[in-house]
Amino acid sequence: MLGAKPGHRWAAFRRGDVLTITAATVVALGLLVVLRLWPVLDVRWENHPAHFWLVLAASAVATTLGLAMVGAARRRQDARLFVVSLAFLAGAGFLGLHALATPGVLLGPNAGFELATPVGLTIGGVLVAMSAIEFRPSTARRITRWSGWLLGVLVAVMIVWAGFSLAGLPPLHDPVPEEALQGWQLVLAGVGVLGYGAGSIGYLRLHRRRGARVVLAIATGFALLAAAMIVIAFAANWQLSWWEWHVLMLAAFGLIAAAARREWHEERFSALYLERTLQHTQEASVLFADLAGFTTFAERSEPRAVQAMLNTYFARLVPLMAELGGEVHQLIGDAVMVVFNKNGDQPRHALLAARAALAFQTAAEEIAEARPDWPRFRVGVNTGEVAAGVLGERGHRKHDVIGDTVNLAARLEGQAPIGGVLIGEGTRARLPAEARVEALAPLVLKGKAEPVTAYLLHDLGTPDPRPEETSR
Repeated sequence: MLGAKPGHRWAAFRRGDVLTITAATVVALGLLVVLRLWPVLDVRWENHPAHFWLVLAASAVATTLGLAMVGAARRRQDARLFVVSLAFLAGAGFLGLHALATPGVLLGPNAGFELATPVGLTIGGVLVAMSAIEFRPSTARRITRWSGWLLGVLVAVMIVWAGFSLAGLPPLHDPVPEEALQGWQLVLAGVGVLGYGAGSIGYLRLHRRRGARVVLAIATGFALLAAAMIVIAFAANWQLSWWEWHVLMLAAFGLIAAAARREWHEERFSALYLERTLQHTQEASVLFADLAGFTTFAERSEPRAVQAMLNTYFARLVPLMAELGGEVHQLIGDAVMVVFNKNGDQPRHALLAARAALAFQTAAEEIAEARPDWPRFRVGVNTGEVAAGVLGERGHRKHDVIGDTVNLAARLEGQAPIGGVLIGEGTRARLPAEARVEALAPLVLKGKAEPVTAYLLHDLGTPDPRPEETSR
């Protein structure tokens, strides 16, 4: 499992992992040494279109990785994945600028664009080193809370760099001789090497704990990027050694992309998650809704009519749940499961869930008002502790919530009256005193050793929660 602790069975893999990364780095740097010691081998090949497309391909692969990671990170509220996604986007953006400086292609030579690669990779290296840290929960929450601003800052840095470069403003006004690095540029390259090196070690340690090949690929890719930074500092323009660092960048991003593509499409990057994202317990409220009489309706109706009915309901109800602060966890045929406070950022989750349940029934009744033959929903809500995290392995993997709280929510839904909302004791205890509920006789439910107390929810008698409590 992804969260498994290392044991003796990983010992051989540890040695092999180190050898793999070491061999890749030694080969890359060894080639540079050979080419610099024997200049006759360091042949010159000045091909502008090849340079443009090679750099642009590396930028495109890094962009694809970065955007995919940003989406997954914001969906799971995972700080590590978000920070490493910024590293890929930083490298991609500055690589794109470098491609524009290819002589005879688009803009042509430009000092700032020629230096963009080491700058972008240095920023990426710092971010990679940061991402290898197991952030504290409070730090992780701050990073995810400010994720939009952090992404905006990165984009702004790229825009400013491009503006200074095009305008020829200091320190980007002097032509770069043979694209050689010197002074502060070499310092930047050194920082990048340290960043990618530290990141490679950090992700190798993560691989030891989790055994996921995509993490090993990332550790190897970062080692190759560290080697590329070294090659950049010593390579001769348009010589074979100069082409090497371009190939190393494309190989690094391509290796990581290929490994990620082979992962199960759901939670593709879960091996990178922080421990808390991967598995933790959390108080949450769970809403289940299901159509009463759906089987009978499906039996007497054409399949397309059943599909149209479900799509009509869900086209309005699913976005409504998201608007009211819930995560629509899954659709199961005619049933909907919605989770509140899955990420621990909704302190009034029980109130949000109850309000969403009432709104769900109101909207569903409005939809079905003109279709008396359509089945109606029953809704159940329960609040308590759940286990949230990744379930499954390479063949199938998803981020789920499980536990008795979830099971009871589903059982309550099955006992709810058509058009009504039935809530558990945990939810009732967290609602305001103004809420109007009707206590039912203790329910004997399948799988429960003791009868369960439940309440029919009529209304809440309180104003809407503050807007920030319903935002994701």
